[in-house]
Amino acid sequence: MERQKYQCIVRKYIDDVYRVALNCCHHRADAEDAVQNTFLKLLTTETAFSDDEHIRRWLIRVVINECRNSLNSFWHRKIGFFDDLDREPEAFSDDERWLLEEICHLPPKYSAVLHLYYYEGYHCAEIARMLNISESNVQTRLQRARKMLKNRIKEA
Repeated sequence: MERQKYQCIVRKYIDDVYRVALNCCHHRADAEDAVQNTFLKLLTTETAFSDDEHIRRWLIRVVINECRNSLNSFWHRKIGFFDDLDREPEAFSDDERWLLEEICHLPPKYSAVLHLYYYEGYHCAEIARMLNISESNVQTRLQRARKMLKNRIKEA
């Protein structure tokens, strides 16, 4: 991939990819590592992208896989982290940050579908393709995640 095209893609999608990574990893440093690895893979991929949306979907799929690999690593199974969501980017208002923190406390399989649906604007069919699950499974996870989030909000 030529340098100018690569830099244009990075500038265009870095925020989207970072938000997905942060939602999946729940930790700033891990999210940054996942984003870096994702864009390194973009640099070396032989994939022929048909349009901008294809690039975006590919990047999100790769960053989700990177986050899963990170979360399943020996390090994460043995070491705990401090919650540092207070130091996240200024892209979120206080209300959005509070809601994002509540979403982050949900199990990863539920927070991921909520994030992709509401924050990234994907439809259930697109999320199903990205996560390699059925569309009905995405709908079920969305329904359960909404119910869990509603209960968390009521408690708060």
